Amino acid sequence: MKKIWMLAACALLVLISGCKDNKIDKMVDQMVSTKVIAHRGYWKCEGSAQNSISSLRNAHKAGVYGSEFDVQITADSVLIVNHDNDFKGHVINLTHYKVIQDSLLSNGEKLPTLEEYLAAGKKLKGLLLVLELKPVKDNPALEQYAVEKCVEMVKKMGLGKRVDYISFSLEACKRFAALMPKASVAYLGGYYMPIELLEIGINGFDYHYNEVLMNPFWVDEARNYNMTSNVWTVNDSLLVETLLVGNPTFLTTDNPEEVMLQIQALKERVRERF
Repeated sequence: MKKIWMLAACALLVLISGCKDNKIDKMVDQMVSTKVIAHRGYWKCEGSAQNSISSLRNAHKAGVYGSEFDVQITADSVLIVNHDNDFKGHVINLTHYKVIQDSLLSNGEKLPTLEEYLAAGKKLKGLLLVLELKPVKDNPALEQYAVEKCVEMVKKMGLGKRVDYISFSLEACKRFAALMPKASVAYLGGYYMPIELLEIGINGFDYHYNEVLMNPFWVDEARNYNMTSNVWTVNDSLLVETLLVGNPTFLTTDNPEEVMLQIQALKERVRERF
């Protein structure tokens, strides 16, 4: 009988210890909850390139939370994935798609359309797709049309819950927010306080690290308003450590695996204090 009571007591202690560990884990996850976004995909891999479909797949393979990519619109309204508006001597917004459709990226991959990119992303379960629409200089009508085409394509592919929208164009962000009120939409250009963005319907900010270092309280302000906060492009390890103190929603980086390791190490240090 005594042996049974001892076994029961041991089992109870293990159960209590397990419950305590689970509670601590939840607290640590709340205190250090920053997720990593791969900037233009995880392209720092052999055989990859920025904004390539392989960089998207690399991000998923590495276990990154999300992957950012840049979208441009051609003169004949085809959405393509590329960072610069100048592609191999062609100004994308002034060029018809047929002129560049067979062009290759630096790794030999075909220049992807948004449709091709989203189709590839749809197969990568659990990966957040962060769509950055590049502003269309001197053509606001084409820019607004690009917003509508992006949303139409995302809906058509059934990716409404897996795509966030960001842009340096405030008007594009406002339009994204109007068309997709349940989606996360973040402005990239800096300057505006979180409450100012919220007042015009934008529910997040995605600012350069210098802007956040100068206004660190904006991360807390965004959290208080249930807005997202993202900081770009954070590659320096000391800068990562500094920014993690504020616990922003996301960090965007060219070094996603290294930053994920830093976040995990910080969680372990925090856990040791309990």
